Amino acid sequence: MSEAEQVEEPTELLARVAAVDVAKDSGVVCTRVPHESRSGRKVQKVWTAPARYADVVALADHLRCQGIERVVVESTSDYWRIWFYLLEAAGLQVWLVNARDVKNVPGRPKTDKLDSVWLCKLNERGMLRRSFVPPAAIRDLRQLTRLRAVLVAESSRHRNRIEKVLEDALLKISSVLSDMLGLSGRQILNALVAGQRSPKVLAELAHPRVRASRAELAAALTGRFRDVHATEIKMLLELIDTLHAKVEQLDTQITALITELPDAHGVCTSCGVTGTAHAPTCPDLALPILSLAQRLDEITGVGLPCAHVIIAELGTAVTTQFPTAGHAAAWARLVPLADQSGATTKPGRTGNGNRWLRGALGTAAMTCAKTKDTFLGERYRRIRRRRGRNKAMVAIARNILEIAYLLIADPSLRFHDLGADYYTRLNPQRQTRTKIRDLERLNSGMKVTLVPTTA
Repeated sequence: MSEAEQVEEPTELLARVAAVDVAKDSGVVCTRVPHESRSGRKVQKVWTAPARYADVVALADHLRCQGIERVVVESTSDYWRIWFYLLEAAGLQVWLVNARDVKNVPGRPKTDKLDSVWLCKLNERGMLRRSFVPPAAIRDLRQLTRLRAVLVAESSRHRNRIEKVLEDALLKISSVLSDMLGLSGRQILNALVAGQRSPKVLAELAHPRVRASRAELAAALTGRFRDVHATEIKMLLELIDTLHAKVEQLDTQITALITELPDAHGVCTSCGVTGTAHAPTCPDLALPILSLAQRLDEITGVGLPCAHVIIAELGTAVTTQFPTAGHAAAWARLVPLADQSGATTKPGRTGNGNRWLRGALGTAAMTCAKTKDTFLGERYRRIRRRRGRNKAMVAIARNILEIAYLLIADPSLRFHDLGADYYTRLNPQRQTRTKIRDLERLNSGMKVTLVPTTA
């Protein structure tokens, strides 16, 4: 028999608690406070409050008068926001909890009143785990970065629609041009919309550096392009241009919001000055002071848009919410969950995490996979050989997130690429043995022996 494990966990029992079971137009509120005269007894009150600004503000005043220590709000769709924001603004401690974690006990009736009471009892005994809700400034930044991601995705959808229209017109532009909406592709599309139908004339509009020959371009531009196709492509191009303009506006506003964050400014480790300029006597006057977004941009595969998403989703006070980088990776669902029962251990799944953060990290991981002389690129290829492409992508995304966590937590850190030959330098003897085995495997019956070279 194994030794008993000793765990020191303080028992949390709150005296005055409240809970809100959220619906679209109302919420069922439950409060539990000590009885005034009977020791050990609780007074429980349940009522329905409208989900309106004035009513929620009045509820916050009532809860403060009751001396409520903590309010728990169920995260139902986006309906929880009015409750969380206004109760938080009133100075109450508010927890947002996942509805999946607070389901009622099986076998009991399912009503809003019983759910609210059950939620309040769990809150009272400290058996809940709160969801991560960042401060208001980070929430505003999130709104813009997520809107930017939506607009970029919508632009890609319109691009795919143009491809479908061209296929319907029997044109194969994407087969001869790497970027259908690049310089050459856009000139050809504009000419088609303007009424030009001659394949030879359209082929001459391509840039001289296009790899395809003029004959290949003319063959790909021969089809049945009609006026209805021109109308569709014209509208889609206008929509794409509008979306690109909106994305540029969002980039400007996102940069301005990040600049206003106090923890996103650069800090000089030598003189301790925060901002963009050194102290006059700083020994590192020649070195630039990089902001948080610029330091994240130095990570392989991470550009400024991805850096903005990381800041918006993780926040700047990462150590407050996530004790370690591993906790942040687990929250983003980049770590497989353990699945063990008895002697059976199944492969764990990562699950569905923050889709905005995972999307940005996935894009950064794909960029890393294409690099040849970087540590993360080489690490991706090593993992892919053993575990496959998908697991390698998740592993690199986790590495990027952990690096970003460290950079956010410590303003003095900078990213330094270890190089593609890091593993070779780490253990050259192992690499030598591997190469010898490969040579002996390719040359059956032969044995490789290393002989020192003569001077």
